[in-house]
Amino acid sequence: MKFLENTKLKDKILKFVFKTSSQPIRFKDLLVANAYHNEGMHVDPEKLGFRMIIKNAYIVYAIVCTFILIPLLAITHKLFENIDFHASIISTAVITSAFFIGFQYFHACIKDKMAKSIKDKMAKSRIKEAWNIHFPYFSYEKYSKKVEDIFNETMKKEIKKNDLQPFVMGKLAEE
Repeated sequence: MKFLENTKLKDKILKFVFKTSSQPIRFKDLLVANAYHNEGMHVDPEKLGFRMIIKNAYIVYAIVCTFILIPLLAITHKLFENIDFHASIISTAVITSAFFIGFQYFHACIKDKMAKSIKDKMAKSRIKEAWNIHFPYFSYEKYSKKVEDIFNETMKKEIKKNDLQPFVMGKLAEE
């Protein structure tokens, strides 16, 4: 999908394939997204509430494959018409498997494109939105780095998911 770099079509495809969840971002997902964002890394779109609609992803993938397969079939039709039908059956199996294996690659590529897109445009605003829900008394600008440090400490201490929020809030209250 390198040919779609910085085009309006790329944005339309991403809006078609991804949906923004109306549910609030979970506490641990907020901590992970905040840490990645502060480090300048790509934030996983699913951590920020963007959900891929698989049906729409298959539609886009099928359209892309159609533009590739129709010319390929037109070129190879005469060749397969004159050779043994076994070669045709084998090539059909290979193309079918390549279609489904290719979807996994497409899935990873489109998820990466969304991660780059939200890094540039929406990541900080989605994190701040969730921040106001989970940390209403702590400003994002002042405490985001401190929360990241506390989160890294929880990872080192292997604190359980159920104990994560009380631990982080307790550490923030100490400061």
